[in-house]
Amino acid sequence: GNVNHEIPDASFQPSDSKFKIQNSKFTSADWKAFDEKTQQEILMQYRLAFCGYGEVNWCEALGTVLANDEVVNGVSERGGHPVVKKKLRQWYLRITEYADRLLQGLQTVDFSEAMKEMQTNWIGKSTGAEIEFKVYGSSSMVNGLVVYTTRPDTIFGVDFMVIAPEHELVESITSAEQKEAVEEYITYVKSRSDRERQAEKKITGVFTGAYAINPFNQKQIPIWISEYVLAGYGTGAIMAVPCGDERDFKFAKHFNIPITNIIGAYFNGEEANATKDAVLENSDFLNGVVMRDAIDIVVNKLEAMGIGKRKTNFKMRDAAFSRQRYWGEPFPIIWKDGIAYPLPESELPLTLPEVKSYSPGPEGEGPLANINEWVNQYNNFNTPLGAGGLLETNTMPGYAGSSWYFLRYMDNENETEFASRQATDYWNQVDVYIGGTEHAVGHLLYSRMWTKALYDLGYISFDEPFKKLVNQGMIQGSSRFVYRADFFISLPKQTFVSHKFYNDWLNHKITDFDLMHLISKSNPSVLGLIGKSIIKLTPIHVDVNMVDGYELNIEEFKQWRNGEYANAEFILEDGKYICGAEVEKMSKSKFNTVNPDSLCEKYGADTFRMYEMFLGPVEQSKPWDTKGIEGVHRFLKKLWRLFFDEVKGKVWNEEKATDAELKILHKAIKKIEEDTERFSFNTVVSAFMVAVNELSDAKCNKREILEPLLIMLVPYAPHIAEELWHALGNNTSILDASF
Repeated sequence: GNVNHEIPDASFQPSDSKFKIQNSKFTSADWKAFDEKTQQEILMQYRLAFCGYGEVNWCEALGTVLANDEVVNGVSERGGHPVVKKKLRQWYLRITEYADRLLQGLQTVDFSEAMKEMQTNWIGKSTGAEIEFKVYGSSSMVNGLVVYTTRPDTIFGVDFMVIAPEHELVESITSAEQKEAVEEYITYVKSRSDRERQAEKKITGVFTGAYAINPFNQKQIPIWISEYVLAGYGTGAIMAVPCGDERDFKFAKHFNIPITNIIGAYFNGEEANATKDAVLENSDFLNGVVMRDAIDIVVNKLEAMGIGKRKTNFKMRDAAFSRQRYWGEPFPIIWKDGIAYPLPESELPLTLPEVKSYSPGPEGEGPLANINEWVNQYNNFNTPLGAGGLLETNTMPGYAGSSWYFLRYMDNENETEFASRQATDYWNQVDVYIGGTEHAVGHLLYSRMWTKALYDLGYISFDEPFKKLVNQGMIQGSSRFVYRADFFISLPKQTFVSHKFYNDWLNHKITDFDLMHLISKSNPSVLGLIGKSIIKLTPIHVDVNMVDGYELNIEEFKQWRNGEYANAEFILEDGKYICGAEVEKMSKSKFNTVNPDSLCEKYGADTFRMYEMFLGPVEQSKPWDTKGIEGVHRFLKKLWRLFFDEVKGKVWNEEKATDAELKILHKAIKKIEEDTERFSFNTVVSAFMVAVNELSDAKCNKREILEPLLIMLVPYAPHIAEELWHALGNNTSILDASF
């Protein structure tokens, strides 16, 4: 049986009701009695790549699933259409099984302390207890409100519970008196992304009418619902101790929930105190015990009573591994009667079909669901459940390839495997990986897990992909924003308000009521919503090329995105639409990019390349300023004049270098070599400038000095270095020269 490895999901039960599993365990005799479908359902609970159901952002008006960053204030960024949560079948990678090893592996790699801290916090390992509370609600007792806490010592300070709006018990425990209020609140939360819910500073929630029962003193604890608790984190429920947790304290104050003081003088009534050093009060059998000592006492008692257990928990969730879109690796999976079966290797590779339309499939499915020939192409495929089946229509995410592509470079012509063991043993880990911190808890973490999985399978001999990590900073741009009024229902016309009105609304200088009246003057359809709908002003990135300073060119904006905003109305200030501004990552998605083609055309690619490196230390984010590029351009012109004069033509010569000239060269070699090795590219550019200035002052045009200088310049300005190299009479490429 599975006595040594219980089913990870404690709530799992087979779909066939005639088979029951007690406490996540089964015997070998049970296993033999299970039919094929039940066995496959159980095996899915253990697979590294497994299928489950997850919530996605569904936009009915656009007919598609949206990423979290495409949802703002509960509506789609494009069009301002309502977005709701919808459950779809999704594939996941069980990265949580690697959580401990991912933490341990950080001690063996050369990553910055900041990066190690980011990954450690994301993994979020904690130890505590899982406690099951009985619940009184809907006129009956209900078992099963399971809460995970790192502070079981505070059990007598629990003044309320908070469960996620998506929690499975919400419907069954909500009282008749609270049903309408709960349903309204859940409708509101469904329009919000997880990111928005976690970032929200406004306190919201609703009482269910139900109570949890403290197992030690039988105290009734009110159960609330609030958006800050997410179903996917922990058990989707928390026990709130206002005297010891600031968020709980603010929630209790907001809703006038009485606060129990269990830490005496450590609690001043004005703010929470998360201490573990207080001597407990108002805590029954724990009175007089120091809090940190009380943790084990409570856990032991919970285990003895059979209502709790010690638990190590991780904040990190299993990684979603399917997307409802066309572009991505298709899954070689056939579905038969709800069971997933892999295609045999003889049917691989499975390639995407040619399509005329990338429109979404029905009910949030991917575009492949629209293609019957694709879905049904394996009708004769034999499975243990019979012939036929439907091909999976989701596709894999980008990290399906980016997690391991570096291994393919080691053996890129191998037609039978991604890379031979001989090749990966020879090349081993990547020596240096340069990447931005934005990949810290995405690509980098997935790549580390993927490498560990391949190591476990015996395909490679190392379990960390990268020996050393260098985080390069981002090139920042100045973004511009317009502000759209959203009402959670679609209106015939969109309305945008100028920055002053957005700022006044944000700082509560004008009310929602006043704002809606202001908008209704140019968009009368808003009149019917006053008092009936919540209004939100959503910042939308706008192309900086249609903004003069901060003033929006309204006519250009109306034609943008294929006329999406052609009928929009604008609330102006002093006759102009003024945009908001923010310095952030330069990105196409933020429409704040500078076109490098025009800069290369004006200054040359070498100037552009060196200026990027000259902006500052590689690990720091730097704001882009085109004005500064002139200095680097002048440097390269000055370098050119060491070889050729505008009037005299060729000035370089074959004369013997002096000691002073050799000193300039070798001082530069030492500085450039050392700084290049430590990725200090901005100081390398400075060293080149110093060397060229000193050689110009010394009127040194000698090949013996200039040729080595060009060889060092290759990584920084390859085009001018190559051209001058050939001008010196060399027939081979400078790339082949010895450093």
